[in-house]
Amino acid sequence: MTNFGAAGTGKMTGRPAPTLLRRALAAMLSLAILAVSAGCGEKTAFTPPPPPKVTVSQPVTQPVTDYLEFTGNTQAINTVQLKARVEGYLEKVFFKDGDMVKKGQLLFLIQPNTYEAKLKQAEAEILSQKAKLFHAKTEYARYTKLVAQKAAAQTDVDNWLYQRDAAQAAVMSAEAQRDLARLNLSYTKVTSPFDGRIDRRLKDPGNLVGAGEATLLANVDQIDPLYVYFTMNERDLLDVTQETKESVGAIIRKDIPLYLGLANEKDYPHKGYLDFASISLNPTTGTLTLRGVFPNPKGMMLPGLFARLRVPVTQKPSALLVPTVAIGFDQLGPYLLTVDDKNVVQRRGVKLGPEVKDLTVITEGLKDKEWVITNGLLMAIPGKQVTPVKASVPNSEPPPPPAPGGQLKKAAP
Repeated sequence: MTNFGAAGTGKMTGRPAPTLLRRALAAMLSLAILAVSAGCGEKTAFTPPPPPKVTVSQPVTQPVTDYLEFTGNTQAINTVQLKARVEGYLEKVFFKDGDMVKKGQLLFLIQPNTYEAKLKQAEAEILSQKAKLFHAKTEYARYTKLVAQKAAAQTDVDNWLYQRDAAQAAVMSAEAQRDLARLNLSYTKVTSPFDGRIDRRLKDPGNLVGAGEATLLANVDQIDPLYVYFTMNERDLLDVTQETKESVGAIIRKDIPLYLGLANEKDYPHKGYLDFASISLNPTTGTLTLRGVFPNPKGMMLPGLFARLRVPVTQKPSALLVPTVAIGFDQLGPYLLTVDDKNVVQRRGVKLGPEVKDLTVITEGLKDKEWVITNGLLMAIPGKQVTPVKASVPNSEPPPPPAPGGQLKKAAP
């Protein structure tokens, strides 16, 4: 048993007194409180992030041609069915199926000897009738003199007058038969009516053709130049005529240029002109049929092809263009994000015009001195500040020349 010593001596033996322990713990606690207090006394200020950087540029101002776009189909400018107009055996064929043929080129030969003989017969009949006419004229002259001498009856004169007139009519009839025989002989040679491309032959040599009907021999298409038919809806037609104050016929007479691209071609490399418009709209579809003419010297375009068409309708001398990537769309329609003089983002609803390469025409909702956000659109929030970085917009290619004979105007959608 440990002895804490006698009372009143103030000495301890074995372990420290409780008072000293409490003092040590209190000192340690005070140091901890001081340390915490010193740490809490330091204040760090919050720094907000800077506004996001966006690229901005002003619209490009330049002349732009507005277009109407259509789809249509190519068609041969002339199509002819070659038929046998006389009866006979088909002797020869002078082409290969699918050849390019020239105007007047011999294509088929129908047995001609029968028609040559009929022509000779008709010519002989003319000679016979002319001889009768000569005889009738001679007798009429003789009997006219005899009547004057009281040596013949008047009935003889009248008879020879009749004979003369009848012979003259017979000569005319024989000459007509000769012309018909010559025409039938010419029909034995079937030629091409124009330069074009011939289809496959439908009858082989040795077949009897033209027996009781005009036998179809082949088809020929003229494909240089080439027609392209397409339709314009009622709204576009009314807009064009309202702006020009002219009728459709007057517009067509101005030879409006027309540009064509095939299904596998980029843009519209073929140039032609507008030459025909129907006299009325189709009441079922509400469209007007139009036709363009395109040169096709090499025959590369065939009838029946799908065609994309563009018609210039407006020459805008000063249009505003922005990069197409800067245009956004929402439930209210197309819009642009602009930056004002305080670098605050603003939403601008706009109306769009035609596209020119990578740029798009803005017809309403934008001014030429405004700064449009072209890059960093996801970080630009309307009503919030941004840090704009100015950049220039490259110019597009110059527009094609306007349509000759005046300009049409078409309001952009």
